[in-house]
Amino acid sequence: MLDKLIIQRTLCVPASTGAAGDGTAVARQLDAALLDVGFSASRALLEHIGSLAPKPAMDLAATVVSAVRELVGDHVQHNAYFLGFPDDVPDTVEFWMQRLRAAVLAGGGTATDGQLRDAVVSGRVNLLDLPAYGTYQHSYAELLAAHDDLISAAGDRVRLLRLGDPVEVEATRLYLALAGSSTPLGEADLAILGELAVACCDGAQPVAIPVRENRAVLNGIRLVLGRPLVGVDTTTDVLRLACQVSGGDASLAAPTRFRAFRRPERRMLLAALDEVVGASPDKLGDVLRYAERWKRLGERLHPHEYDQWPHAQEVFTVARGRRRVPSLAGRAEAAIRSGAIVSAASVLSASPGLLLRSTDRLLRSASASQHTAVVETITGALGSASGRVLLSLREHVDNRLTPASARVYVNHSRKAWIGPDRRPPLPADLVAELSSLLDAEISNRLPELKRPLVVDPDVLDVALPLSGKATEGGFAVLPRGSRASVSGDLLRFFMYWRQNSRRTDYDLSVLLLDGEFHPAGQVSWTNFRHGQVVHSGDITDATSGATEFIDVPLTARGHYVVPQVNIYAGESFDEVAESMFGYQTRSRDQRGAPFDARTVRARSDLRGPGRIALPMVFAKGERGWQAMWLHLYLSGRPSFNRVEDNAYTTADRVRALTQRRYLTLSYLVDRWRTRAEVRTWDGRLPDGPVTFVGIEAPEDLPAGSETYTLDRLAELIPG
Repeated sequence: MLDKLIIQRTLCVPASTGAAGDGTAVARQLDAALLDVGFSASRALLEHIGSLAPKPAMDLAATVVSAVRELVGDHVQHNAYFLGFPDDVPDTVEFWMQRLRAAVLAGGGTATDGQLRDAVVSGRVNLLDLPAYGTYQHSYAELLAAHDDLISAAGDRVRLLRLGDPVEVEATRLYLALAGSSTPLGEADLAILGELAVACCDGAQPVAIPVRENRAVLNGIRLVLGRPLVGVDTTTDVLRLACQVSGGDASLAAPTRFRAFRRPERRMLLAALDEVVGASPDKLGDVLRYAERWKRLGERLHPHEYDQWPHAQEVFTVARGRRRVPSLAGRAEAAIRSGAIVSAASVLSASPGLLLRSTDRLLRSASASQHTAVVETITGALGSASGRVLLSLREHVDNRLTPASARVYVNHSRKAWIGPDRRPPLPADLVAELSSLLDAEISNRLPELKRPLVVDPDVLDVALPLSGKATEGGFAVLPRGSRASVSGDLLRFFMYWRQNSRRTDYDLSVLLLDGEFHPAGQVSWTNFRHGQVVHSGDITDATSGATEFIDVPLTARGHYVVPQVNIYAGESFDEVAESMFGYQTRSRDQRGAPFDARTVRARSDLRGPGRIALPMVFAKGERGWQAMWLHLYLSGRPSFNRVEDNAYTTADRVRALTQRRYLTLSYLVDRWRTRAEVRTWDGRLPDGPVTFVGIEAPEDLPAGSETYTLDRLAELIPG
C-alpha cells in the first residue's frame, strides 16, 4: 500500500478521501494507540480522522498504526530466552551444566559434577543436542505476565505524525524527490522508487535525474511498460538498465545473469544505444570496462539482426575486442605511469567528476613544481562537478594532513576491508588551498534562503547524506559517521531475525574497548555476563522469529561499546525473511517486557553482504555517551563466527572510523551563516515563516515555513 510506504518514509499520513462523518471515537483510540508505540498525531491529523465516517476513519487509523509499529520493530513478538531477563540470568557455564545434566537424567543415568565438567572440556558435547538449549521454553504472553508494566519516563521518545495531502499528491511528491535526488539512494529507497515509478509513470516527471542508478530503476519500469526511456546519455546507462530489468545489480558492482528480452524491449535498448554512440562516438571508450557483460548482453539482444542501428552494433564489436577504443581513464593511467601528471590531469578534465575523485593520487604523484598546474586544472573543473563530489572531496582532504591509523575501504554494499595507510600526507598548505577553493564553490551553490534558517542543534552532528549507500532502511537511522547523544541509565540492544527455509542462528554480541581501542571484555552466547552487562540468552533457531537482547548500563567500564551481529550458522542477512537491529534507552526504574516501542531510539534493517554486521558504536567522551553509526559488514567465515574471533579486526575498524573527520550538517550551516540569518532552535516558535532544519520538525510552525528533517536532509546537498 502506498499509504503505508509514505507514512514510513516521511512520517506524513496521506489524507483520506473517504466519506465524511463522525470519527471522533476512532481519533481518540488512534491517539492512545500511537502513544503506546512512541508516536503522537498532530492536531490536524486527529481532526481529519475525526471528520471521517467511522469506517474510513478506522481504515486510515489501522494503516497508520500498522505502519509505525513496523517502523520501530513492534510488529513482531520479541521474546527472550531467560524468562526473568535482565534478572535471573545464570552463569554461562553453570547454565550449560544444567542443560547437560538434564540430558543425562533424561537418559535415566546419573553423573557427578566432575564427570559433567570433563565432558564439556573434552569438546564431545554439542550444545544444540542438549534438551531445551536454544529454543524458547515459554510463550511471549508468559514473558509479559512475568514482568511489571514498563514505567513511562519523561525522556521517552515521541515522534509526531503529520497530516499530508491525498495519497496521489504525496506519492508524486515523494517520487519526484527520490527520482531527482542529487545523491545515490540506499536499497530501501530504491525499492520505494521502483514502486512509485509504476504509479507515477504517466504523471509529472523530474526535470533532471542526476544519479544514474535512479535512471536505471525508472527506465526499468518504463521499458517493461513500453514508455519512452529518459536520461540515457552513456552506453553504461543502457547496461545498467539491462541489469535492472534482469533483477541484477544496477550499480554494476556484481555480475548479472541477463534474462531473455521481448522483441519490443530489444528494440528500445538497441535504439537507445545507437542514439548515444551516434551522438558521441567517444563514449565507446566506456565499453571495455564491462566488456564481458556486454558480450553476455549481446547474446540476449541479437544486435546483428537490426541493421538499422549500426552504432549499437559497434558497442559489441568493441566488447569483443575487434576494435580498439581507448578510454579516458586508460589514457590518464598511461600518462600517470609515464610521469606526465599534468597531462593526466588535463585528460581527466574532460570528466570533472573523475578528475576530482583522482585529486589525491594526482597530487601525491606530482612533483612540487607540478602542484600548481594540477591545482589549476582541478580548480577549472570545480564549477562542472556535482555538489556531492565537491563535498566528498572536501571531507577527503580534511583527513589527509596525517596518516590514518588504518585505511578502511567500504563499497556501495557497505562491505568493509581494512589495510595500512601507506599514503604520505598531503602538505598542509596544499590542503588549506584546496579546502578554501572547495568552500567557496560549495557556498556559491547553496540556495538563497528567503526566510531565516532555524537549526535544531541535534542535527549538527549528522553526517552529510552524500550517499544512501552509507545507511540502512529503518527508523531514525543516520548516515555513517553521524553521532547522536545518548541519555538515560541503560542501553538495551535488540536483534530480531526470522529464517526462510533452513535453521539460522544469529548471535547478538557486544565488544567492549578501552580508551586505546584494546579489547576489554565481551558479552555473547559464550559469556552471558561481563560486570553489569547482561545477555538475554542464546536462540539457535528462528523458524517463527527470534530475538536476543543485551543490557549495557551506562555506568559500565570501557570507553567504547560495539554491538555486533554474528552469523553462526544458516542464511545470510540478504537471505533471511527478516532481520533488524536496534537500541533502546531506559531509566533505572523502567522495568518490564524486554521490548517496548516507546523506548526505541533507532531500528535499522540488517540487509548486506558478509557474515558479521557492525551497525554502530557507542563512545564515551567529554560530552557523555554518543551513538555513532557505522553500517559495516565484514566477510567473516561461512559459519561459526564469534565475537572473540574478530575482536582485534573489529577494534581496528572502529578506531579508523571513529577517528575520521566527517563532514556534517554543521559544515553547511556554517556556509549559510555568511549569507543568511541563522538561528538556533530553542523550543520557542518563531513569529514568522522560517526554514527549519532538524531531526524532526516541531508542530505549529508558522504558515509558509519549509522543513528539512531526516527524510529530506539529502535535498540540502547542492546540485
